[in-house]
Amino acid sequence: MSAVRPEPAILTGRFVRLEPLEPAHLPGLFAALHHPAVFAGGFGGGPAGMPRDREAFDAWALRYGVGPDAIRFVVRVSAGPHAGEIVGASTLGDLDEEREHAHIGWTGYDPRVWGTQVNPETKLLMLGLAFSRGYGRVKLQADERNERSRRAIERVGASFEGVVRRDLRRADGSWRDTALYSILVDEWPAVRAGLERRLAEWGDRPVLYRTPSE
Repeated sequence: MSAVRPEPAILTGRFVRLEPLEPAHLPGLFAALHHPAVFAGGFGGGPAGMPRDREAFDAWALRYGVGPDAIRFVVRVSAGPHAGEIVGASTLGDLDEEREHAHIGWTGYDPRVWGTQVNPETKLLMLGLAFSRGYGRVKLQADERNERSRRAIERVGASFEGVVRRDLRRADGSWRDTALYSILVDEWPAVRAGLERRLAEWGDRPVLYRTPSE
């Protein structure tokens, strides 16, 4: 066994900064994630899982993706006109040091940053953290019906392993089939290079919010 559980720490890239979730982050997280479009694809268990108001959201956000070993991050823009604004959240969880397995998931972003530098750099930072601590396999997954999330995972460079049928309950009580992907440590150099190439295409342009039609 060579994997060592990471300690919660700030991860800083060129475009985003990942900070361990704290209650002080909740107002910004509510502004970023409390949108029907975010929950439509399966985040939070799907549309029925969207909290009704700020109070319910805060209670939900503090327990979503929680596990005894989970490291939960908020994603904050690090430069440009939106510097300092929270635009999403993601979690490194299911940490199994003996099997050297980890899971990046429970991820949601403000729709205005879909298709920007935010997701590739967030994945670059979180995968780098996992593999630097000796994990040999990182799992990523999505509702089998969530084409947007599945394409995003595939663009990261993860390999499709199959569909786990009747895997998890959605918030409306129905059962979801889960599309399962993974990245192995031997694949990490190529995956990292691919993410770095994608980010290089943005040059020095900062994260700019987009409209849903873009």
